[in-house]
Amino acid sequence: MKNFLRAVIASAFLASGCSGASRLYFSPASRLYLDPAREGLRYEAIKFSSSDGTELTGMFFPAEGAPLATVVHMHGNAENMTSHYRYSAWLAAEGFNVFIFDYRGYGASGGKAELDGAVRDAEAALEHALKLPGADPGRIIVLGQSLGGAIAAAAAARSGRAPAALVLEGTFASYRGVGSAVMRGRWWTWPFSWLPRVLVREDHSPLKAIKGIDCPKLFIHSEKDPVVPFNEGRRLYEAARPPKEFWTVPYGHIDAFYGQRDVYGPRLVSFLKSVLPPPSAVSQ
Repeated sequence: MKNFLRAVIASAFLASGCSGASRLYFSPASRLYLDPAREGLRYEAIKFSSSDGTELTGMFFPAEGAPLATVVHMHGNAENMTSHYRYSAWLAAEGFNVFIFDYRGYGASGGKAELDGAVRDAEAALEHALKLPGADPGRIIVLGQSLGGAIAAAAAARSGRAPAALVLEGTFASYRGVGSAVMRGRWWTWPFSWLPRVLVREDHSPLKAIKGIDCPKLFIHSEKDPVVPFNEGRRLYEAARPPKEFWTVPYGHIDAFYGQRDVYGPRLVSFLKSVLPPPSAVSQ
Protein backbone atom coordinates (compact mmCIF):
# COMPACT_ATOMS: atom_id res chain seq x y z
CA MET A 1 0.00 0.00 0.00
CA LYS A 2 2.85 2.39 0.79
CA ASN A 3 4.36 1.91 -2.68
CA PHE A 4 0.94 2.29 -4.26
CA LEU A 5 0.32 5.61 -2.50
CA ARG A 6 3.78 6.81 -3.46
CA ALA A 7 3.06 5.97 -7.11
CA VAL A 8 -0.21 7.87 -6.95
CA ILE A 9 1.41 10.93 -5.37
CA ALA A 10 4.36 10.84 -7.78
CA SER A 11 2.05 10.59 -10.76
CA ALA A 12 -0.17 13.35 -9.43
CA PHE A 13 2.80 15.66 -9.14
CA LEU A 14 4.59 14.34 -12.18
CA ALA A 15 4.48 17.76 -13.78
CA SER A 16 4.11 19.84 -10.67
CA GLY A 17 5.11 23.47 -10.50
CA CYS A 18 5.41 23.20 -6.71
CA SER A 19 9.03 23.55 -5.68
CA GLY A 20 8.97 20.56 -3.34
CA ALA A 21 6.70 18.16 -5.20
CA SER A 22 8.22 18.98 -8.58
CA ARG A 23 11.31 17.02 -7.60
CA LEU A 24 9.22 13.93 -8.28
CA TYR A 25 9.18 15.03 -11.94
CA PHE A 26 12.95 15.05 -12.31
CA SER A 27 15.14 11.98 -12.77
CA PRO A 28 18.70 13.33 -12.55
CA ALA A 29 21.85 11.25 -12.48
CA SER A 30 25.48 12.15 -11.76
CA ARG A 31 27.24 9.35 -13.63
CA LEU A 32 29.08 9.77 -16.93
CA TYR A 33 27.16 8.01 -19.69
CA LEU A 34 29.15 8.91 -22.80
CA ASP A 35 32.35 10.84 -23.39
CA PRO A 36 32.30 13.03 -26.53
CA ALA A 37 36.10 12.92 -26.75
CA ARG A 38 36.00 9.15 -27.22
CA GLU A 39 33.74 9.71 -30.21
CA GLY A 40 36.21 12.15 -31.73
CA LEU A 41 34.06 15.20 -30.99
CA ARG A 42 35.78 18.47 -30.15
CA TYR A 43 34.27 20.20 -27.13
CA GLU A 44 35.03 22.36 -24.13
CA ALA A 45 33.77 21.83 -20.57
CA ILE A 46 31.94 24.93 -19.36
CA LYS A 47 31.41 26.22 -15.83
CA PHE A 48 28.96 29.02 -15.09
CA SER A 49 26.57 30.10 -12.34
CA SER A 50 22.83 30.47 -12.06
CA SER A 51 21.43 33.77 -10.78
CA ASP A 52 21.24 32.45 -7.22
CA GLY A 53 24.88 31.34 -7.30
CA THR A 54 24.28 27.64 -7.99
CA GLU A 55 27.24 26.28 -9.95
CA LEU A 56 26.31 24.71 -13.29
CA THR A 57 28.19 22.70 -15.89
CA GLY A 58 27.90 22.48 -19.66
CA MET A 59 29.61 21.37 -22.84
CA PHE A 60 30.39 23.61 -25.80
CA PHE A 61 30.81 22.07 -29.25
CA PRO A 62 32.32 24.70 -31.59
CA ALA A 63 31.08 24.93 -35.15
CA GLU A 64 33.21 23.77 -38.03
CA GLY A 65 34.13 27.02 -39.75
CA ALA A 66 32.54 30.39 -39.03
CA PRO A 67 29.45 29.72 -36.87
CA LEU A 68 26.06 30.31 -38.44
CA ALA A 69 24.44 30.56 -35.01
CA THR A 70 24.67 29.21 -31.45
CA VAL A 71 22.24 26.45 -30.46
CA VAL A 72 21.41 26.25 -26.74
CA HIS A 73 20.17 22.71 -26.05
CA MET A 74 17.90 22.17 -23.04
CA HIS A 75 17.70 18.43 -22.54
CA GLY A 76 14.92 16.25 -21.21
CA ASN A 77 14.10 14.87 -17.81
CA ALA A 78 16.23 11.77 -17.37
CA GLU A 79 19.94 11.25 -16.66
CA ASN A 80 22.15 14.24 -17.66
CA MET A 81 23.80 15.97 -20.61
CA THR A 82 26.30 13.13 -21.15
CA SER A 83 23.41 10.99 -22.41
CA HIS A 84 21.71 13.81 -24.33
CA TYR A 85 24.46 15.63 -26.25
CA ARG A 86 24.18 13.28 -29.25
CA TYR A 87 20.80 14.84 -30.03
CA SER A 88 22.44 18.17 -30.83
CA ALA A 89 26.26 17.91 -31.08
CA TRP A 90 26.02 16.80 -34.72
CA LEU A 91 24.96 20.35 -35.58
CA ALA A 92 28.56 21.50 -35.04
CA ALA A 93 29.52 19.74 -38.28
CA GLU A 94 26.73 21.68 -39.99
CA GLY A 95 28.20 25.03 -38.96
CA PHE A 96 26.40 25.68 -35.66
CA ASN A 97 27.90 26.22 -32.22
CA VAL A 98 26.18 23.90 -29.73
CA PHE A 99 25.91 24.57 -26.00
CA ILE A 100 24.27 21.93 -23.79
CA PHE A 101 24.16 22.18 -20.01
CA ASP A 102 22.88 20.42 -16.92
CA TYR A 103 20.23 21.93 -14.69
CA ARG A 104 20.87 21.98 -10.96
CA GLY A 105 20.97 18.51 -9.49
CA TYR A 106 22.03 16.94 -12.79
CA GLY A 107 25.52 15.66 -13.61
CA ALA A 108 28.19 17.79 -11.95
CA SER A 109 25.91 20.82 -11.49
CA GLY A 110 25.24 21.84 -7.91
CA GLY A 111 21.96 22.12 -6.05
CA LYS A 112 18.87 19.92 -6.11
CA ALA A 113 16.62 19.36 -9.11
CA GLU A 114 13.40 21.38 -8.98
CA LEU A 115 11.38 23.37 -11.46
CA ASP A 116 11.83 26.95 -10.31
CA GLY A 117 15.58 26.43 -10.18
CA ALA A 118 15.70 24.71 -13.57
CA VAL A 119 14.00 27.68 -15.24
CA ARG A 120 16.44 30.00 -13.47
CA ASP A 121 19.31 27.83 -14.75
CA ALA A 122 17.97 27.96 -18.30
CA GLU A 123 17.87 31.75 -18.17
CA ALA A 124 21.49 31.74 -16.96
CA ALA A 125 22.47 29.42 -19.83
CA LEU A 126 20.91 31.78 -22.37
CA GLU A 127 22.93 34.64 -20.90
CA HIS A 128 26.14 32.61 -20.77
CA ALA A 129 25.69 31.50 -24.38
CA LEU A 130 26.33 35.10 -25.42
CA LYS A 131 29.83 34.85 -23.91
CA LEU A 132 30.83 31.78 -25.91
CA PRO A 133 33.18 32.07 -28.92
CA GLY A 134 31.42 33.23 -32.06
CA ALA A 135 28.12 33.94 -30.32
CA ASP A 136 25.91 36.68 -31.72
CA PRO A 137 22.89 37.97 -29.76
CA GLY A 138 20.81 37.96 -32.95
CA ARG A 139 21.65 34.35 -33.73
CA ILE A 140 20.81 32.36 -30.61
CA ILE A 141 18.67 29.28 -31.30
CA VAL A 142 16.93 27.42 -28.48
CA LEU A 143 16.38 23.67 -28.81
CA GLY A 144 14.26 22.16 -26.04
CA GLN A 145 13.22 18.53 -25.75
CA SER A 146 10.38 17.14 -23.63
CA LEU A 147 10.64 18.72 -20.15
CA GLY A 148 13.54 20.76 -21.52
CA GLY A 149 11.15 22.29 -24.04
CA ALA A 150 8.81 23.42 -21.27
CA ILE A 151 11.76 24.91 -19.39
CA ALA A 152 13.04 26.52 -22.61
CA ALA A 153 9.71 28.22 -23.32
CA ALA A 154 9.51 29.59 -19.78
CA ALA A 155 13.11 30.83 -19.82
CA ALA A 156 12.80 32.43 -23.25
CA ALA A 157 9.61 34.24 -22.25
CA ARG A 158 11.10 35.47 -18.97
CA SER A 159 14.35 36.61 -20.53
CA GLY A 160 12.65 39.30 -22.60
CA ARG A 161 15.00 38.55 -25.50
CA ALA A 162 13.42 36.47 -28.25
CA PRO A 163 15.78 33.87 -29.78
CA ALA A 164 16.34 33.70 -33.52
CA ALA A 165 14.36 30.45 -33.47
CA LEU A 166 12.75 28.13 -30.94
CA VAL A 167 12.62 24.38 -31.63
CA LEU A 168 10.54 22.22 -29.29
CA GLU A 169 10.43 18.44 -29.61
CA GLY A 170 8.09 16.20 -27.64
CA THR A 171 7.05 19.05 -25.36
CA PHE A 172 3.76 19.33 -23.47
CA ALA A 173 1.41 22.30 -23.24
CA SER A 174 0.71 22.23 -19.50
CA TYR A 175 1.97 20.49 -16.39
CA ARG A 176 -1.58 19.75 -15.32
CA GLY A 177 -2.51 18.32 -18.69
CA VAL A 178 0.45 15.99 -19.02
CA GLY A 179 0.13 14.89 -15.38
CA SER A 180 -3.51 13.94 -15.91
CA ALA A 181 -2.72 12.23 -19.21
CA VAL A 182 -0.01 10.08 -17.65
CA MET A 183 -2.32 9.06 -14.82
CA ARG A 184 -5.14 8.18 -17.23
CA GLY A 185 -2.74 5.83 -19.02
CA ARG A 186 -2.28 3.60 -15.96
CA TRP A 187 -5.19 1.63 -14.56
CA TRP A 188 -3.97 1.99 -10.98
CA THR A 189 -3.77 5.80 -11.18
CA TRP A 190 -6.68 6.41 -13.57
CA PRO A 191 -9.17 7.04 -10.70
CA PHE A 192 -6.89 9.84 -9.47
CA SER A 193 -6.30 11.50 -12.83
CA TRP A 194 -8.20 14.57 -11.67
CA LEU A 195 -5.63 15.33 -8.96
CA PRO A 196 -3.12 17.26 -11.13
CA ARG A 197 -5.93 19.57 -12.24
CA VAL A 198 -6.42 20.55 -8.61
CA LEU A 199 -2.99 20.25 -7.03
CA VAL A 200 -0.49 21.16 -9.74
CA ARG A 201 0.58 24.78 -10.16
CA GLU A 202 1.24 26.31 -13.58
CA ASP A 203 3.77 28.95 -12.59
CA HIS A 204 5.95 28.05 -15.59
CA SER A 205 3.21 26.89 -17.95
CA PRO A 206 4.55 26.30 -21.48
CA LEU A 207 1.10 27.22 -22.84
CA LYS A 208 1.28 30.67 -21.26
CA ALA A 209 4.92 31.19 -22.11
CA ILE A 210 4.66 30.29 -25.79
CA LYS A 211 2.07 33.00 -26.41
CA GLY A 212 4.60 35.70 -25.57
CA ILE A 213 7.52 34.47 -27.68
CA ASP A 214 7.89 36.29 -30.98
CA CYS A 215 10.26 34.33 -33.21
CA PRO A 216 10.04 31.52 -35.76
CA LYS A 217 9.01 28.35 -33.96
CA LEU A 218 9.22 24.68 -34.89
CA PHE A 219 7.23 22.03 -33.03
CA ILE A 220 8.01 18.33 -33.47
CA HIS A 221 5.97 15.47 -32.04
CA SER A 222 5.13 11.85 -32.74
CA GLU A 223 1.55 10.63 -32.92
CA LYS A 224 2.87 7.50 -31.18
CA ASP A 225 4.86 9.33 -28.49
CA PRO A 226 4.91 6.91 -25.51
CA VAL A 227 5.75 9.64 -22.98
CA VAL A 228 4.05 12.93 -23.86
CA PRO A 229 0.66 12.65 -25.61
CA PHE A 230 0.55 13.99 -29.17
CA ASN A 231 -2.37 16.31 -28.40
CA GLU A 232 -0.22 18.10 -25.80
CA GLY A 233 2.25 19.04 -28.54
CA ARG A 234 -0.56 20.15 -30.84
CA ARG A 235 -2.09 22.34 -28.12
CA LEU A 236 1.24 24.06 -27.63
CA TYR A 237 1.63 24.63 -31.37
CA GLU A 238 -1.89 26.02 -31.75
CA ALA A 239 -1.32 28.52 -28.93
CA ALA A 240 1.85 29.91 -30.51
CA ARG A 241 1.94 32.97 -32.71
CA PRO A 242 3.17 32.64 -36.30
CA PRO A 243 5.57 32.09 -37.91
CA LYS A 244 5.47 28.48 -36.84
CA GLU A 245 5.69 24.94 -38.21
CA PHE A 246 4.61 21.53 -36.94
CA TRP A 247 6.31 18.29 -37.93
CA THR A 248 4.73 14.94 -37.18
CA VAL A 249 7.28 12.14 -36.81
CA PRO A 250 6.22 8.49 -37.13
CA TYR A 251 7.40 7.12 -33.78
CA GLY A 252 9.39 7.68 -30.61
CA HIS A 253 9.86 10.35 -27.97
CA ILE A 254 12.47 13.05 -28.79
CA ASP A 255 13.94 10.74 -31.43
CA ALA A 256 13.81 12.98 -34.52
CA PHE A 257 17.48 13.98 -34.30
CA TYR A 258 18.82 10.68 -32.99
CA GLY A 259 17.29 7.52 -34.43
CA GLN A 260 15.57 9.42 -37.26
CA ARG A 261 18.28 12.00 -37.95
CA ASP A 262 18.81 10.90 -41.56
CA VAL A 263 15.33 12.23 -42.33
CA TYR A 264 14.87 15.11 -39.89
CA GLY A 265 18.45 16.33 -39.47
CA PRO A 266 18.71 17.89 -42.95
CA ARG A 267 15.23 19.35 -42.54
CA LEU A 268 16.24 21.00 -39.29
CA VAL A 269 19.38 22.51 -40.81
CA SER A 270 17.34 23.88 -43.72
CA PHE A 271 14.74 25.32 -41.35
CA LEU A 272 17.36 27.03 -39.19
CA LYS A 273 19.18 28.51 -42.16
CA SER A 274 15.90 29.80 -43.58
CA VAL A 275 14.89 31.68 -40.43
CA LEU A 276 18.24 33.18 -39.45
CA PRO A 277 18.47 36.93 -40.09
CA PRO A 278 20.81 38.16 -42.81
CA PRO A 279 24.23 39.31 -41.51
CA SER A 280 23.38 42.97 -42.07
CA ALA A 281 20.33 42.68 -39.80
CA VAL A 282 22.15 41.05 -36.90
CA SER A 283 22.68 43.35 -33.93
CA GLN A 284 26.28 43.58 -32.86
